Amino acid sequence: MSRIEEPEQFERHKPVFQEVNFQIICAVTLMAVLGVSSITPAFPQLAKSLEIEPKNLGLLITVFTLPSVILGPVIGVLADRLGRKKIIVPSLLLFGIAGTACAFVRNFELLLWLRLLQGIGAASLLSLSITLIGDIYTANRRTEAMGYNASISSIGTASYPTIGGALATLGWYYPFMLPAIAIPIGLLVLFVLDNPEPKGDRNLRKYLSNAGKVLKNRRLFGLFIASAANFVLLYGAYITYLPQLISDVFKQPPATIGILLSSVSVAITITSSQLGRLARKYQPTTLIRTSFILYALALLIVPFMPSIWFLLIPTTIFGIGLGMGFPSIQTLLADLAPKEYLATILSVNGTFFGLGQTLGPLLMGIAFGFGGINSVFYAGVGFAIMMFFVFRYCTCM
Repeated sequence: MSRIEEPEQFERHKPVFQEVNFQIICAVTLMAVLGVSSITPAFPQLAKSLEIEPKNLGLLITVFTLPSVILGPVIGVLADRLGRKKIIVPSLLLFGIAGTACAFVRNFELLLWLRLLQGIGAASLLSLSITLIGDIYTANRRTEAMGYNASISSIGTASYPTIGGALATLGWYYPFMLPAIAIPIGLLVLFVLDNPEPKGDRNLRKYLSNAGKVLKNRRLFGLFIASAANFVLLYGAYITYLPQLISDVFKQPPATIGILLSSVSVAITITSSQLGRLARKYQPTTLIRTSFILYALALLIVPFMPSIWFLLIPTTIFGIGLGMGFPSIQTLLADLAPKEYLATILSVNGTFFGLGQTLGPLLMGIAFGFGGINSVFYAGVGFAIMMFFVFRYCTCM
């Protein structure tokens, strides 16, 4: 019996969501999505308090996500050779300390530097939490675990804007205190998580050469592009500029912004929890292509919503797309990746969705500068349609 199979077979009688290992993995995932979704409801108030132009607010996201673009491949190699815990635990501690420190500064430049440090801590969290699922689970239980993990992630992204919006009514800086939760989670990973760790005795040059050959797979590249596209749309049009539309056009407070941002995550949670059933009826590539159609539809109708609560229609459509598309990408990557290169491939994927997180606010900021808030959503429509055809080309064999 291999070590990788032990956790799954030992707790085979339990549903995945009842296993302690899976619960700890989900806690790491919840930290991975905390760094942005909890603070965006405070952006309008932050801009007024620190006298920041709205077009510069995207920098708070960009500097946070930039480290994942640069460090992604390095993180994967280190995690495959040294072990998952040796990367995840220090990352959680840095994320918690630097993130909490953001709440105590009143200078925008210093805030950006602290967000950069927090982003370094966050760079490994999402890709390695998915890597742990690939390590511990196989076959149908892996798909089930990926779906549940995506649901938990969505619960986080659903609740964090609401929590952040409520805290922002006390002051823009209160949502920045939430990362302190990462510190005890890091201790749980260190002392409680039972996962297989690589031996780390492979020749580095040979390892990198073989990993490079694996990464040349066109289907893998298509999935990397799809990951980046998901986050360009999510972090650019949705997370960064939908709050601005709600504040400027509908004159709503941070609490309402948080509720509307949460609605997309409710749709993600419901959809991704049914991923196992959807995967039995449709190919993962079909689900991913469908998600881009739904993104385009959702963003197209945003400017035409006549009142604030009609925005629940496009946010729900957008969430359904994410709920079927994003976990399907993760499952396909785990299936295609050889076990010995799993962390590297998933971390390269992390680089691509970090690239999407970084470029999304910048690209949509350019669209905002040219044509105002509505042009952001029209640009998103065009981008989603383009990515539909790019992904189709990359995955057609």
